[in-house]
Amino acid sequence: MPATVVADRGGDADVQPAASAGLGRLRVTLPAANVALYLLWFGVGSFLLPIQVAHITGSNDTAALSTASTIGAVLATVGNPVFGQLSDRTRSRFGRRAPWIVLCAVLGALALVMQAHAASIALLGLSWGVVQFIMNGYQAALTAAMPDRVPAARYGTFSALVGLGVPLGTIVAALVIGGVPGVKFGLDGVIGGFGGRFAGENGYYLIAAAVVLAAVAFVVMSPDRDARALPRERFSLKEFLANFWVDPRSHPDFGWAFLSRLGVMLGYFIVVTYNMYLLADHIKIPPRDLLPTVGFLMIVNAVCTVIASVVAGPIADRVGRVKPFVLTSGIAAALALTLPMLWPTEGGMLAYNVAGGTAFGVYLAVDMALITKVLPRTADAGKDMGVINIANAGPQILAPTVAGWIVAAGGYAALFPVAAVVSLAGALGVLRVRSVR
Repeated sequence: MPATVVADRGGDADVQPAASAGLGRLRVTLPAANVALYLLWFGVGSFLLPIQVAHITGSNDTAALSTASTIGAVLATVGNPVFGQLSDRTRSRFGRRAPWIVLCAVLGALALVMQAHAASIALLGLSWGVVQFIMNGYQAALTAAMPDRVPAARYGTFSALVGLGVPLGTIVAALVIGGVPGVKFGLDGVIGGFGGRFAGENGYYLIAAAVVLAAVAFVVMSPDRDARALPRERFSLKEFLANFWVDPRSHPDFGWAFLSRLGVMLGYFIVVTYNMYLLADHIKIPPRDLLPTVGFLMIVNAVCTVIASVVAGPIADRVGRVKPFVLTSGIAAALALTLPMLWPTEGGMLAYNVAGGTAFGVYLAVDMALITKVLPRTADAGKDMGVINIANAGPQILAPTVAGWIVAAGGYAALFPVAAVVSLAGALGVLRVRSVR
């Protein structure tokens, strides 16, 4: 493990990584654990949840999908900072984060099995909420590994590696659950998909197993340092609850970074939330081709994201700047969202996924680096990363409702210009972050 030093930020003693030794295995296990996490988020959110809603209601019911998604996202918003602060306070021979990563992975897997058997929208929303609440504990502990264990000079590289969880998790979900039309590559049939074998209960079981295996591999192959010697604070419920508040007047850069991520992610989820129904009812993809088409477009998006992320992350480290990357990616994402608005066909959606995936990859490459640089106190990294991660879960709360209003008022086509404006506003927010170049 990297050696540590004690730094002083405003009188607070923080434990920070001081060297890059021992990071080799973390370069593999941290992205792999994130791949499993985003296999869950996208596998369930983009495939299994809308499929289950359609099965329960008998139609592509956007209101029912919104209800199920919103219940889950509300609980997710609570889970991230709660578990983050609990992991900050944990003192064990296995470190602060490992116990929560394993515990949440196991409990989350059990909750996924429960969700697989949900027979009503209310039960589906409740079970998805339980899954998101628990797995945000996994995410909060996992994301704290970067400020805990990675030197600042490597933030760009590790931000890109962590960001790979999104596109790689998407690729796995798309191949296994949706499949890809073979004709796209001059072949017959569908690549992956497995005849719809995982487009239901089996998909939940597969994702549950992947999460547990990834969690165990992370804590075994990249063990954290013993945390028993770290200072202990006496527990006070009042202080525990008060500690969730980060005063934006005292930490304005943290506040602007939060708002910037909130805007970018909200613009992204406004479209992603209804992606399957959008393709079915707006682009008019035939039912027999729907899952493979969704899978193909998700893979195209993810591949472009991977390429952009692995290129942009090291470049950001070398130039020592992250704000230009955030701003450029936000502008590019907004422009990409105009493509399917002007060209409402499968070709337009393909062009959007190429351009949008590239823009999102650049954003993911530097987002974690930006966030890590503006944390108020490294000793509270788990809690603070949990608060920041509300900017991931919050858009999932808002997006189903906002997207439902947009579709009701202007149809599916109206999703794109609204999402473009929101994404651009989020990217512009990074200009107000003063302490990061």
